[in-house]
Amino acid sequence: MTSTDNDAEAGHTVLVGDREIFYTESGTGPVVVLLHGGGPGASGLSNYSRNIDVLARRFRVIVPDMPGYGRSTKRIDQSDPFGDLAAAVGGLLDALGIDSAHLVGNSYGGAGALRLAMDRPEKVGRMILMGPGGIGSTRALPTKGLQSLLSYYGGDGPSRVKLAEFIREYLVYDVSAVTEQMIDTRYEASLDPEVIANPPLRRPSGPSALKTLWRMDLTRDPRLGRVRHPTLVLWGAEDKVNRPAGARMLADRMPDCDIYLPANTGHWVQWERAQLFNDLAAAFLGGRDE
Repeated sequence: MTSTDNDAEAGHTVLVGDREIFYTESGTGPVVVLLHGGGPGASGLSNYSRNIDVLARRFRVIVPDMPGYGRSTKRIDQSDPFGDLAAAVGGLLDALGIDSAHLVGNSYGGAGALRLAMDRPEKVGRMILMGPGGIGSTRALPTKGLQSLLSYYGGDGPSRVKLAEFIREYLVYDVSAVTEQMIDTRYEASLDPEVIANPPLRRPSGPSALKTLWRMDLTRDPRLGRVRHPTLVLWGAEDKVNRPAGARMLADRMPDCDIYLPANTGHWVQWERAQLFNDLAAAFLGGRDE
């Protein structure tokens, strides 16, 4: 493991298999891992900018950049993206000597958390999932929001206009909270040449595309019904990327799953409704008294 600097935001890099995973950590207590979404320019710190400091008062908070994003290696297994993400997260915990951790996952990160709970259940404590991907994804056509996300690197390539449309039209409900600086930062991060050449989140293609799509629909995995980890699903009632009906699908299949659909909230619950999210997360995950 190598430290890149002295301050917390500089973080650390650890080798997991043949990939480098960048992460930051803060706080002490039970371990909570925050897994970010898969939108263009996403990273752990940017996706959880309104949550880390609050949660770190009660927990040891670990925030990785997932493979393909931020300062981590820009490579994932496109034949099984969610499984590859789960393997990377599990490998990160192994490398850090962590037997088990609570997982918090938004969208793409939520799908990875669920896969880890199925693939290596002993590594997972409790889970909080915000609009997770892969829930009923083969049972209906993709939403306009998901189409916007998946097409970002296609056509004439990435652009600030495309990114602004995705964030303002599909990611959040209250667009007044979105600043020009936020869009600029995400846009600059999305222009990494390695990501442009090999986007981490894209439509499956080739002869195995159908198999990959089927594998990515986690509601078709019979192991989902055996995921007994206490789980809280927070799904914005106005989510335009992943359909809120997915919350009920999870509750119907998982033995210990609570759902909460905050009104007037889009795909980014932890950012749009930060105080609500932080309060619910602290209560659900437990932790020591302050």
